[in-house]
Amino acid sequence: MSRIQKGSESTIQMASPPPTVLSGEGGRGHHPPVPDPIEQERAKRRASALSLAYNVLFTAAKLVAALLTGSMSLLSEALHSATDIVASALAYVGVRAASAPPDERHPYGHGKIETLAGFGESILLFLMVLYLIGEGIHRLLQGVVLESLEVGLAVMSLSTLTSLLIGQYVLRVGRRTRSLALLSNGQHLMVDFWTSAGVLLALLLIRLTGWTPLDPLLAIGIALWLLRGAWRLATQAFHELIDQRLPDEEIAHIDRVIRSDARVISYHNLRTRRSGSMRYIDLHIVVPADWSLQQAHAVADELEKRLERELSPAQVVIHVDPYDPAKAQR
Repeated sequence: MSRIQKGSESTIQMASPPPTVLSGEGGRGHHPPVPDPIEQERAKRRASALSLAYNVLFTAAKLVAALLTGSMSLLSEALHSATDIVASALAYVGVRAASAPPDERHPYGHGKIETLAGFGESILLFLMVLYLIGEGIHRLLQGVVLESLEVGLAVMSLSTLTSLLIGQYVLRVGRRTRSLALLSNGQHLMVDFWTSAGVLLALLLIRLTGWTPLDPLLAIGIALWLLRGAWRLATQAFHELIDQRLPDEEIAHIDRVIRSDARVISYHNLRTRRSGSMRYIDLHIVVPADWSLQQAHAVADELEKRLERELSPAQVVIHVDPYDPAKAQR
């Protein structure tokens, strides 16, 4: 295969005949299972609703525990959980809104709403990191007096366990459905796990040693660790909003599919992007100039259906160009 570059257009010229591509891992003719779009949407809604319910319940529990113990550590963790409620609500609304079908004013659907929700959650994560650092410094300077530590220990133990279980569940659903909003929300829940574990550890050590500066020092350390995750989420959402092309492995898969069809001479003008979980792919294929319109359409239609099946969910548009020897030699 050779690449002929002209201006901004890249043409892929293929050897004849091209090798047959074996799809999936099982060999010739084996295709990976096609995800059910309806079931994916249901899974996304279940995960976002569960996350929202968890955050509402445990934010209330942490606020009550903070009032009973007088713990600034618990109060700051409760306020952090309150930001997760907003994040979960954004994920829930974003998933539902993004699943709306295309309409006259939005022919490409509403998938970018989900991306916007993920970007909004990353901003909340940045704000939470700043808050944790500021509150940690404040408590280092002012000190904290704790009472009835048993209540705080019980609440934080339960919060640590449940946030881990629910966070991992939401992340699994997010990865399976390619939902940026759920991935971002799952990251928030894992943040809640680490901050809950940090507060729990601080309360245990304070109970054993009586050295209260352990609490704010640990909070600052966790906040600095979380900063990297917040940056990654914001970067991923930003690139999706400005229509970055699909990942290299998916581009390579498209290349293999097109080259596997011996009827196609070459292809060019490949353009890809993602909107929510939907992939959008369009390209031009070059076929023999003496073909009928029906022959050319049949090849394009077959390739569109195969790409949509193997990269589901996807919408593929393939344009057909007749072979021109003069252009091919440039």
